[in-house]
Amino acid sequence: MPVLPTAFSPAAVSRLALANVVANGAIIVTGGVVRLTGSGLGCPTWPRCTEESFVTTPELAGHGVIEFGNRLLTFVLTAVAVALLVAVFRSPRRDLRPLAALAFLGIPAQAAIGGVTVLTGLNPWTVAVHFLVSVVLTAVATVLWLRSREPGVGQPLVRRPIALLVGGIAGVTAAVLVLGTIVTGSGPHSGDVDANDVPTGDRMGFDIELVSQLHADVVFLLVGLTIALLVALHATDAPGRVRRAARDLLVIQLLQGGIGFVQYFTHLPVVLVLLHMLGAVLVTVWTARLVWSVRGPASEVPVDSPAVPTTAAR
Repeated sequence: MPVLPTAFSPAAVSRLALANVVANGAIIVTGGVVRLTGSGLGCPTWPRCTEESFVTTPELAGHGVIEFGNRLLTFVLTAVAVALLVAVFRSPRRDLRPLAALAFLGIPAQAAIGGVTVLTGLNPWTVAVHFLVSVVLTAVATVLWLRSREPGVGQPLVRRPIALLVGGIAGVTAAVLVLGTIVTGSGPHSGDVDANDVPTGDRMGFDIELVSQLHADVVFLLVGLTIALLVALHATDAPGRVRRAARDLLVIQLLQGGIGFVQYFTHLPVVLVLLHMLGAVLVTVWTARLVWSVRGPASEVPVDSPAVPTTAAR
């Protein structure tokens, strides 16, 4: 049997952490494929695919293949998360251990939520929770990866009001994502179709125009806060890593908002809805990057910064 190394290098930990980010994002996007192709009940039960088989059967046709393929990705994600957990606990980076443990523990939690989702016939509320937990795990995975590339947690790099503004942007981003699940849960893409490809899943029951407008309003607020952050960062000569993180996030937000508007006014074509789900993953990753960026090595602190130095965690 192969012997595990007694200690993993920072490069090995970082590579596994990046693989964990990719795997979490892939789960979200392929979950979107399941929903948009009406394959949510392609495997009609859980944890088996059918009452007699753990794998898909010819009778389940394409829907079964798509749903079972998404389930298989969970095993890939589990393998990556376990490898990452072992690597982190066999490395000197104690500060990464809570994040690695959370990334791993989220997988059985997601499996349980997924099972409830199937067994309740794709209840839109459990579908929403399933998506949002994946988003949280993607954010955790992103911070873990970015932090693994530096020697420790680091110290504050920006003034406190700017740090609070970054926290506000993260909070509004969370609100946008929650409202996005409500819009989807009130729209036509239920995740399951009947023999005539007619959606059969329950809906949340909200007025689609009302919740879409509310979602758009909060997106406008988010973009406005991000622009305000960029202005503040340039006015205070903040470190380049924070300015780049804010700039890149604004670009992602604008692209995602553009896709959202086009998909709404073109009556939710499947391709654009899937791109919008990919955009949600990218917004999550870049928002997590922004949150990560406000703490870092002392070398990043501007000479005139009032940030209070602290000892970086090792």
